[in-house]
Amino acid sequence: MLFVGLQFMIWTISGAYMVILDIDYIHGDSLVTPHKMNSIKPSLVNFSINDLFTQYPNAKNIELNLLLNQAVYSFSIGSKQVLLNAKTGKIIPPITEGYAKKIAQSLYINKNNKILNTELLTDNAPSELSSRHLPVWRINFDDFASPTFYISAQTGILVTKRHSFWRIFDWMFSFHVMDYIEEDVSNNLLRVFAIISLISSLFGMVLTFNIFFNKRSPKKSSHKKKVYIDEAS
Repeated sequence: MLFVGLQFMIWTISGAYMVILDIDYIHGDSLVTPHKMNSIKPSLVNFSINDLFTQYPNAKNIELNLLLNQAVYSFSIGSKQVLLNAKTGKIIPPITEGYAKKIAQSLYINKNNKILNTELLTDNAPSELSSRHLPVWRINFDDFASPTFYISAQTGILVTKRHSFWRIFDWMFSFHVMDYIEEDVSNNLLRVFAIISLISSLFGMVLTFNIFFNKRSPKKSSHKKKVYIDEAS
């Protein structure tokens, strides 16, 4: 137990953190303005899906989104991402820093907070972001828990959002599964500690039962009966 005791404490603390905090808050859903259904008006879409396939027959993963009150098509051709104006059919160039800021501010729930700084990530993704989203604009807000929005530099889509409590959650998860790089729950270190912990717990239960049973068992008296002899007789 001395060997696994520290890990027991880590499991308890990290598990409690991950259970107590609301998972939707951890995902950052509360940071984004609620999406309004049917918000894309038909008048914003003059370039039909048939026109799109006529001009781009190899288009895949087509999505119609609203980007700063402008309807846009986003799709892929091979490994290339394309952003198209749904009204004119013209290609929208890669998202600039100023455009990315406007997108982030329009999506952020607290309109009164300012952007702290921005950064274009093209090669190395931070640990909190999958590299498949590159290139992206990292936009940090000057607000509680240091929220960050990642805006795709190709499509202008909000690919993910992060904040301090998510980062702590990620750190807690790494310690909980005992994989500090890949965060893979199927690792040998976790298996070994789980087996040792199970054995230790079983031994602890046996010892506890024996101690409890011995305390309740009546003790046999070890005193010998004294025999009194009448000297007069």
